[in-house]
Amino acid sequence: MIPKHLPEPIQFTLKYRLKSNDDWKWINEYSNVGDGELYFQPQTPPKDLINYLKDYSPDFSIEQLESETPHTLLWSLATSVKAAEGKVSGISDTSLGTPRSFSRWFSLIRIWTPWLAPRHGERQFSPHEDAIVSSFLRMDGLHLVLLAISGIEDVLTVFKPDDQGNVIAHSRNDSTEAGQVRVLAAVGTTFNAALAAVIYHARKLVRGYNTLSQDLQDEIKIDSKRDVRAEWMENWYDGLNYCTWNGLGQNLHEQKIFDVLDVLKENGIQKVTNLIIDDNWQSLDNEGQSQFQRGWTDFEANKEGFPNGLKHTALKIRDKHPNIQHIAVWHALLGYWGGVSPTGNIAKNYKTRKVQKSKSSLAGGTMTVVDEEDVPRMYDDFYKFLLASGIDSVKTDAQFFLDRMEDADDRRRFMKTYQDAWTIASLRYFSTKAISSTLPPFHSRFTGSLTAQTTGMSQIPQILFHTQLPTNKPRLMVRNSDDFFPDVPSSHPFHIFTNALTALLTSHLNVLPDWDMFQTSHPYSSFHAAGRCISGGPIYITDTPGQHSLPLIHSMTAVTTNGKTCILRPNSVGKCIEASVYTPYGTLHFLKIGSFHTGSSAAYGVGILGVFNVSEQALAELIPLRDFDGVKEGTEYIIRAHPSGEVSPPMKLDSEFPMVNLALETKGWNILTAYPLHVITSSEPSTKIAVLGLLGKMTGAAAVVGTPEIEYRGSGIINIRTTVKGLGVLGK
Repeated sequence: MIPKHLPEPIQFTLKYRLKSNDDWKWINEYSNVGDGELYFQPQTPPKDLINYLKDYSPDFSIEQLESETPHTLLWSLATSVKAAEGKVSGISDTSLGTPRSFSRWFSLIRIWTPWLAPRHGERQFSPHEDAIVSSFLRMDGLHLVLLAISGIEDVLTVFKPDDQGNVIAHSRNDSTEAGQVRVLAAVGTTFNAALAAVIYHARKLVRGYNTLSQDLQDEIKIDSKRDVRAEWMENWYDGLNYCTWNGLGQNLHEQKIFDVLDVLKENGIQKVTNLIIDDNWQSLDNEGQSQFQRGWTDFEANKEGFPNGLKHTALKIRDKHPNIQHIAVWHALLGYWGGVSPTGNIAKNYKTRKVQKSKSSLAGGTMTVVDEEDVPRMYDDFYKFLLASGIDSVKTDAQFFLDRMEDADDRRRFMKTYQDAWTIASLRYFSTKAISSTLPPFHSRFTGSLTAQTTGMSQIPQILFHTQLPTNKPRLMVRNSDDFFPDVPSSHPFHIFTNALTALLTSHLNVLPDWDMFQTSHPYSSFHAAGRCISGGPIYITDTPGQHSLPLIHSMTAVTTNGKTCILRPNSVGKCIEASVYTPYGTLHFLKIGSFHTGSSAAYGVGILGVFNVSEQALAELIPLRDFDGVKEGTEYIIRAHPSGEVSPPMKLDSEFPMVNLALETKGWNILTAYPLHVITSSEPSTKIAVLGLLGKMTGAAAVVGTPEIEYRGSGIINIRTTVKGLGVLGK
């Protein structure tokens, strides 16, 4: 008899045998698998916060809130933090106490200023870095989630542990007035429900305090009237992109770009849709010095690499490679890694200010930036120049430098100014669908259309909450993790692991997570490709000229009826599944990334599960049907594996054995898809059919965009009608 509730989990292990006449063996004696744990949740969770946090500071004012997420409890905790004095911030450390009776914890921490990463532990809360969200799996099976709110009234808050494992809310106030420390706490029967509860309320808080400027309201209103979203999705989000960064190196010039596009075409990859011209195209000072000592001098491209100007480069690319629909350029939010040059044309045309960089940043000292009052005008002029030069997209990097300014008055002066100026200019110039007769003739093909404003190195809390959380602005593409490092073997499994765990948070933001570029001819190429396909985000390749894997590219893409290449992107963001949230990196368990794809109606939906071996030895596991997103009670499914094409017997959630066995070597991966079976009872005998999408593709199910209509026509004829994104072999 299974108990209804126990205060602590029950540990268990298993016996197994390979053959019916073999002796039974304890699994933990013949493998590195530890004991399992069974948690028994209470039917009615305690309603007071004191039942979940022990010895929190009396300085906190606590309010129980109405949660928008079913089966969750929600509280707000607030206290004060003193005002900044001159250049020095007001600082406070207030204890949230110790989470009661928990067995494991998970946090998203600031691995360094621009990026988030996962951390895990048991029994005592002990991350070494600042956390912005932390979750605790309690002994009673409930989940306590804490979220530190930032970006309201110039206050930054993070979580730190003390020596006793208490959670400390560490706050920094850059305002000249006393501020509020804000923390949200939620308890739920699942991690995802508790996380959703704090995120939904955080969005309300941010919207209430961060009012939009009139300029931004006007641009959002104009943008909402533009009927170009479908084409944008097809051309940018769903196109195959090439980025120059790893493939062409930092010594960038236009001939390298021309050559790589020619080589791609010669190798049969002529259907790249979008091109990103990454770092080192800009005009800079201090030739030969570190990138952090170089400043931006002029809007125009540097004359050494682009002697005829940026417009000439874009014109030549579009004339020779009509498949390139959009061209983006990289730039830092403050201009360049070292800001703007104090002696260049930008400094002559716009008011500047010298700021002190944090001593702990990549490079200390001072840097020159465009001052607050001229930031909107500078961005307006710069993006107007780019659009006139044939550039219709931007990748805006190094946004974290806003938080690496040493002085409180500088952070207060620039934090929201740069974010809002960038957003307004992006909407104004890169969110229009228009053909301007005043532009050069090649613009009869270049439309200046709505494309992507991609942000990089932007996971500082102030940007997460001010720019990326609100839903009253257009959705952004945002880098989801630190870079792809082709020459660091140990980074590749952790890159996929980090993206999967970080997506637990970023999937709730008003962004499309971008898992970064990768190379298709690399020891981990298919590992990265599978991660990008399951992510639901864009796909960028950065191949060295001549080093390509055509089969891998074909497994990620399809060709549309108008000759364009599209990626097969599930329409929900891929993220770590609920069952794996508290599983640390390096343990002997598969990393499982779940996504879900629907057709034109909710009647058709498939769960997609990316399974990755991020450990250092071969592993085998049973993968239960319940691990797939969107599976329903009473519905029968088959599970199909890619790349093998193996198909499971039909199963339901309540079947005797609703799971499949999977074994993977180190660096191994597999993409499993759970397809609902359609039963045709009018045929003799009854027939069960699943529409598999395009065969030979990693996420071929995501090619189906129309809900399949299946009809028995008699005489053994079954008619299937659906709509797919691209051409290929439709499986059933």
